[in-house]
Amino acid sequence: MNKKVIITGSTGMVGKGVLLECLDHNSIDEVLVIGRNKTDISHSKLKQIVHNDFTDFSPVQNKLKGYDACYFCMGVSAGGMKEIDYHKITHTFTLALAKTLFNISKDITFIYVSGEGTDSSEKGRMMWARVKGKTENDLLKMGFKDAFMFRPGAIIPLRGIKSRTKSYQFMYDYFMWLIKGIKLLSPNFVVNTTQIGLAMINATLIGYKKKIIKPKDIIILSEN
Repeated sequence: MNKKVIITGSTGMVGKGVLLECLDHNSIDEVLVIGRNKTDISHSKLKQIVHNDFTDFSPVQNKLKGYDACYFCMGVSAGGMKEIDYHKITHTFTLALAKTLFNISKDITFIYVSGEGTDSSEKGRMMWARVKGKTENDLLKMGFKDAFMFRPGAIIPLRGIKSRTKSYQFMYDYFMWLIKGIKLLSPNFVVNTTQIGLAMINATLIGYKKKIIKPKDIIILSEN
């Protein structure tokens, strides 16, 4: 049975990669993108909702019915941010959409992108890791039919995708050789945007034995 999916963060590096794979995949019939701005992609499968208040999805909740999965790819770098601000964007925004979708249907598969180093104890020294850990924990406790926490390590953008974070794009522009070198030494740490997208689709279609999806799991899932 083919699926209908929701994506956030589709203008970012990971989200755009996931969007492109969903649009190309034969098992995905429809993709709904939610964002503050429309994506520049046009496709027969694609629907878009422009929504500015990510703390409250009630104004658009009727448009969120009938979907099988949500791929929450929206996120920001914690660099220079206060914890209260980072918590709002990372935790509050994510849980606001997750709760809205859960109230619509508990059978949705919810996939959240965090990252390697996320702190499940919520007590570590790294602010971003604690906040991501709390977000993961709260999503896993919510009660969705399936929920997967994706923790990619280093990411290689494919298909002409650029990072919106200037420091990351600088690294990709000038130090891709280093990332590729890391992949040779640690092949299970580095993934690409295509693998992330395919892994999300396959987790939705067939499930997976783990809820915390690390780089090696992303690679395995992408090949199913």
